[in-house]
Amino acid sequence: MSKLKLEHGVSRIRRAKLQSSIDQTIADDIDLLAQWSNNETNYVVNELLRFALAQEEDFQKYKVSPAAKATHAASSTKLQSTSIKPAIEAAPKSEPSSTGSTAHA
Repeated sequence: MSKLKLEHGVSRIRRAKLQSSIDQTIADDIDLLAQWSNNETNYVVNELLRFALAQEEDFQKYKVSPAAKATHAASSTKLQSTSIKPAIEAAPKSEPSSTGSTAHA
C-alpha cells in the first residue's frame, strides 16, 4: 500500500474552485494536518484527493481510455466558452485592495 507524503511548506499552486461540503470531523483533521505540515488547507485537500485518485485502479484505467478523453475535451471546451467576459466587466475597479488575507477551503 502506498503512503501519503506531504512536503512541509509547499502549497503555492494554481487552483480551480471546487465547492463541497464535508463532515466536520474530516474538516478538523484536515486543518490539523495543514498545521502539522505547515501548509495551506487547500494544498492538503489537493494532496489527499490526488493520493486517493492515484489509488483507484479502475479510475486510472478509465482516465486513459478514449471515452474519458472525449468527455474531458468536451467539458474543457464548455468551460472555456462560458468563462469569457466582456471587456467592460474586465476593467479594473478603483477600490483599494486589501493585502494579507488568505482563504481556506
